[in-house]
Amino acid sequence: MNVPDINRSILRMHIATIEARHPIKILGLLPRGSVGHVFDDNAVDFLAEKRPGLDLWELAGIEVELSDLLGRPVGIVLVSGLKGREAEEFPRLAEPV
Repeated sequence: MNVPDINRSILRMHIATIEARHPIKILGLLPRGSVGHVFDDNAVDFLAEKRPGLDLWELAGIEVELSDLLGRPVGIVLVSGLKGREAEEFPRLAEPV
């Protein structure tokens, strides 16, 4: 997938930290390029579910915080924001962390 050089146990630890602090549930990794607003070739793309209370500002902050933890750009796609073909394909494409 798109994170071959990140230790999966460390990745899971950082995701658990984010999920404990914020109203979000990371569902899996998406293929690189799935997130339209993150252009870096070294980025990590995630599929997530929002929990009650999550707003756009906090989502942006989560991307920054997780990016700082991982040392590379992060993009997050919310299931609730998917429409049409992407709503069908992205959940199938998501690789478990």
